[in-house]
Amino acid sequence: MDESFSPATIAVLFGGGLALFLYGIRMMSSGLKKASGERMRRLISKVTGNSFYGMLAGAFATMVVQSSSTIIATLVGLVQSRLMTSTQSLAVILGAEIGTTAMAQLVAFKLHDYALIIFAAGFVLNALGKSESLRFTGEALSGFGLLFFGLKVMSEAVAPLESYAPFLSLLRYLDNPLLGVAAGMALTALMHSSAAFIGIIITLALQGALTLEAGIALLLGANIGTCITGVQASTGMQRAAKRVALAQVLFNLTGVLIFLPFIPQFAEFIRIISPSAEGKGAERFALEVPRQIANAHSLLNIFMAFFILPFLVPFDRLLCRILPDDPEEIRLIPAVWYLKESALSTPVLALGYVKAEVARMGSIAAKMVHASLYPFINGDPGQDVVFPKLSVLKGMDMREEKLDFLENRISDYLITISRSSLSEGQSKEVFALMNIVKELESIGDVIESVEGKLLQKKRGVELDLSQAGKDELIEIHTMVCLEIEQLADALKQMDVLKAGALPEGDERFKRLVEQAETAHLKRVFMLPEAEATHHIHMELIYLLEQIHHYCKSVAQSIVNAVES
Repeated sequence: MDESFSPATIAVLFGGGLALFLYGIRMMSSGLKKASGERMRRLISKVTGNSFYGMLAGAFATMVVQSSSTIIATLVGLVQSRLMTSTQSLAVILGAEIGTTAMAQLVAFKLHDYALIIFAAGFVLNALGKSESLRFTGEALSGFGLLFFGLKVMSEAVAPLESYAPFLSLLRYLDNPLLGVAAGMALTALMHSSAAFIGIIITLALQGALTLEAGIALLLGANIGTCITGVQASTGMQRAAKRVALAQVLFNLTGVLIFLPFIPQFAEFIRIISPSAEGKGAERFALEVPRQIANAHSLLNIFMAFFILPFLVPFDRLLCRILPDDPEEIRLIPAVWYLKESALSTPVLALGYVKAEVARMGSIAAKMVHASLYPFINGDPGQDVVFPKLSVLKGMDMREEKLDFLENRISDYLITISRSSLSEGQSKEVFALMNIVKELESIGDVIESVEGKLLQKKRGVELDLSQAGKDELIEIHTMVCLEIEQLADALKQMDVLKAGALPEGDERFKRLVEQAETAHLKRVFMLPEAEATHHIHMELIYLLEQIHHYCKSVAQSIVNAVES
């Protein structure tokens, strides 16, 4: 080893180069996501039953955002939110594994000498671009240049190690395929980036320090190690989402089991199909191996994708056996219970199904309202009344998702009904039901938005609400809970008498609010510590007022629907 380079100097240079490389990838990915990331997400979410097109969409999306981990995490989210089934996601995963090989191909082009020119061109485009699209493209181009500059710094850092005996001895261990796979898996999982680790592999190959066989073993390990992001993204999610992460692990593990025994033969095949370089000995070795490693990575993932593609249906069944749906969990998933497409040709029957689903919405909203004050009155997370495994907050989040889902589905169903030949009364009924659905969903939205902000503020305030303040809030909350229960009961039979009686308590509600606000302001003037929780207290009163007004609005819509 060159004496002018101490191990500490090499470590600093290599670490700095790696940081530049990772930051370049992040910058390039960020620019590409801003330019087209949302379109990629929409593209993935629209994939239907065609597995081949799903695979192409996954490959294209991964090439654009330059991160298979991002795509897998996106798939987990789409499956969790029921915008895609776990079966549909399998083909996209295969495509993502193909798309991730694009980075290795780019790195193998050895554009190190042009890195700063590329970075400067991207910087100018980002700074002077008049449209957002140009600025985002400039950001991506700057990241592209930066990652190559980081690669150049890493390459120069490891150059003195070519003749360093301890380092060469360490690399010889990688000739053992099992050790190579283990090292690739561990380091990629640690870095959370297969692209970064592949960059390191190619850097070593550029210095002639790594054989193709060792590089292939490391690639196999990297394919497994990159699954850590998907596994983490699925933690705490439903089993359908967890199956997405499990699918990626099994796909890549299958690839290791197939290729591991045949690494020497595979390496020889890669040498045959890869271009040869001029030169001799170590110089030629350093020129050829980086491209061979990139080609091996691409061919390996493409082969595995097309090998597994015809077996996606039985593979999905296997995943469901390993991680079967939990009946309790299924109840947490938003779904319609009563709406039937077959009833749309008979408006009277279809409207009956809508009313049953709307009544269910009212029951869900009522449970949210009952739980809404709990986090501010009690110091523990509590338990959901129906699902004890969930905390009170998670139970509210789950029901808000259900209300959003049902609002969309019922509204679409009502719009379809409205296109039929309806009587004047039925038309008014459809309009009234649309309003009811919208107002019930708004109750969930207001609870979610107000509580999200207030709970954050509550965590930053050391003082708790005063006991007197809690008692006042509980009194108002109790009245609102009675109203929403009365409303839910009225919705079950579309009972105009029960709905019409609801506004009768409006004056009492106003008095309770006025008394609570007056008493609270007196405490603020007399007790300085009450000022710290003033905003939280007033916002909670405002939240309960909004729920009260939505209840009145729904009650009026029930009257309108029945009287039509």
